[in-house]
Amino acid sequence: MQQLIVKWLLSAGVQTALVAILSLLVVYLITYAIRRIITRYVADTATRYRARKVASGFGFFTALVVLGAVLTGHLGQLTVIIGLAGAGVAFALQEVLASVAGWAAIAFSGFYHPGDRVQLGGIRGDVIDIGILRTTLMECGDWVNADLYNGRIVRVANSFVFKEAVFNYSADFPFLWDEITVPVRYGSDWEHARHVLTEVVEEVCRDYAEQSKESWGRAVRKYQLNEISIDPLVTLAATDNWIAFTVRYIVDYRQRRVVRDRLFTRILQEVDRSAGRVRLASATFEVTNIPGLEVDLPSGKIRVQSHYEP
Repeated sequence: MQQLIVKWLLSAGVQTALVAILSLLVVYLITYAIRRIITRYVADTATRYRARKVASGFGFFTALVVLGAVLTGHLGQLTVIIGLAGAGVAFALQEVLASVAGWAAIAFSGFYHPGDRVQLGGIRGDVIDIGILRTTLMECGDWVNADLYNGRIVRVANSFVFKEAVFNYSADFPFLWDEITVPVRYGSDWEHARHVLTEVVEEVCRDYAEQSKESWGRAVRKYQLNEISIDPLVTLAATDNWIAFTVRYIVDYRQRRVVRDRLFTRILQEVDRSAGRVRLASATFEVTNIPGLEVDLPSGKIRVQSHYEP
């Protein structure tokens, strides 16, 4: 029995496998040590993140080179086994292989980068890490309104870049168009209301409009886009109940909720200062033709009197 074990250990295939395992272990330990050194001595968060990713990629590439070098002399004997095993592995790990392909597409095609805000696989959040198999997001929204973090960290398979649309809020144009609707009562000075809304939106959003022009120019040069006006816009529509003013403006994708708060605050302040010239509207309901009700306490009888015409 011992002779069989020794013979088995001395066989070329086993020795090759042992050398390959030891080589991969050495590469892993070296890569792990480099990552620990980077984590300890690099203070800047962004630089530390990129350095750790470079170290991991270098370790992965080195492992492939070492493994190829170890197996080079024995590939002839392993061709059939590798072919059969490869077919089985490809079928069993098709989702994993799709995620690796997705990682390559993300890395070389620029779908998104760490720090971008994206919607991927139905999840909206900021990209905090891109691994070989999964992208890690700090989620926004869900039970939290608007674009605030809710505290959940979500990992989405990279294969989703081939299956669903990838929404990037901050890639080539890190601004969004947003709009609010302000209902004004009929009988108000609607021209003054338009003037007030125009002044308020220009006051609050002027800086964002100026900052976005350069980004929009780069996007126009890169893609087939038309030149459009970036300036805030106030439009009017007469409805059955009120005059609806729509205020359209451009804003940094991270400041949408804050800007909305500032806009509504300034609008309410200006409405108060208008001394009744501008009055905000709300939905009202008028109930008519309510039937009368008579109660006879001694007899305990209740009679309903209808006011409808026969």
